[in-house]
Amino acid sequence: MPGLRQGRTMTLISATGLSVRHGGQLALSGVEFAISAGEIVTIVGPNGSGKSTLIRALIGLEHAASGQVMRRAGLQIGYVPQRLHIDATLPLNVRRFLSLPRRVSDTAAAAALARTGVEGLERRQMAALSGGQFQRVLLARALLARPAILILDEPTQGLDQPGIAAFYRLLAEIRAETGCAVLLVSHDLHVVMSASDRVICLNGHICCEGAPRVVSAAPEYRALFGLGTGGTMALYQHVHDHDHESGPEHGPEHGHHRSHDHDHPHGHEAHHAG
Repeated sequence: MPGLRQGRTMTLISATGLSVRHGGQLALSGVEFAISAGEIVTIVGPNGSGKSTLIRALIGLEHAASGQVMRRAGLQIGYVPQRLHIDATLPLNVRRFLSLPRRVSDTAAAAALARTGVEGLERRQMAALSGGQFQRVLLARALLARPAILILDEPTQGLDQPGIAAFYRLLAEIRAETGCAVLLVSHDLHVVMSASDRVICLNGHICCEGAPRVVSAAPEYRALFGLGTGGTMALYQHVHDHDHESGPEHGPEHGHHRSHDHDHPHGHEAHHAG
């Protein structure tokens, strides 16, 4: 598959007219998407809006009912899933986990743990890690693939506010050091708007998309996310009462008024808050 270019920037992954079905239900419809080298893109939206489905389709874990996904030839992806259940009775320490499925050297493992701020945890049992430690170990494992893109599905679930802020700072540092792109699903709107190059609101299709500085100043964004607490909680509160078409015209320089109704569980199957 040939490499794709968008202007002068190398496109790592793109989707054209992407639709995905789960049984008889349409989970995603007509999604147009692209992410370029070095870009940080965040996907937000209500529960059941297809955020995880989109992520999985982009990396080849979901089958497209229509449309297509293209990935740059030889693309290395570092993936951190939304949930990873570790059986507390399974004797699996951090060092062994980092060598799944491919063995890595002790030196490489130690360097990855140090880079993500959890050095010295090699002998700790995975099931005994705090939430913050668990997420940083998952990120360390993803970095061992030397990825051109990091893909993270709600990586800060179960973390407190300082833990969330620290995790996003770490992602920004890694992007600055390595030049890798970052694609993530998040509910942390206050951090997303300052940490992302582009934000996509998804609800089965792309409702709105834009550069944060443009979207955050638009009346449509303010109607969608509100003004209180910098929009942090507004995503949990607004009511989805519209019927609209999706399509590529919802480009990166425009915010579109949309509203949603949803409920968000908090927590993580694999760990507790840290």
